[in-house]
Amino acid sequence: MSARGRIWKFGDDVNTDLIIPGKYLDSYDPAHLAAHAMEGANKEFASGVKKGDIIVAGANFGCGSSREQAVTALKHAGVSAVVAKSFARIFYRNAINLGLPVVTSSDAVNSLRDGEVAILDITSSSLTAEDGRGTITLDPIPQHVKKILDSGGLVPYIKAKLRNE
Repeated sequence: MSARGRIWKFGDDVNTDLIIPGKYLDSYDPAHLAAHAMEGANKEFASGVKKGDIIVAGANFGCGSSREQAVTALKHAGVSAVVAKSFARIFYRNAINLGLPVVTSSDAVNSLRDGEVAILDITSSSLTAEDGRGTITLDPIPQHVKKILDSGGLVPYIKAKLRNE
């Protein structure tokens, strides 16, 4: 699993209200949610994000409410992965369950620049700045989590597993 995209940097404690403000939870339509992704933290994000882009953030990304719509908004906006120092537990689980790769790294937020292009390789646990400045080693994703992500989320993973039994 790999992705190439621009880096969107955010700081610590990006909560689910910043990811998808509560006033937009009047619809579960992924396109509606994506149109307002990260609006609470960066009003230009939803109109500027491209398929494959990568969010890099500080500690405690996804704290706040347990709303799955936060992950849905990011995924349908085109975000290929979120790399952060740490994640709120429920956001992390929602991301895995919905098939959005989330990877921890203590170095990424300090090493990458907002807007630069990077290549994420989950298999080798690396994030490389395309300009060749260097490669950041990410914390490896456990194999059982990789299997869920490779399936596209928990529901597709379980359906495939049941078909094979």
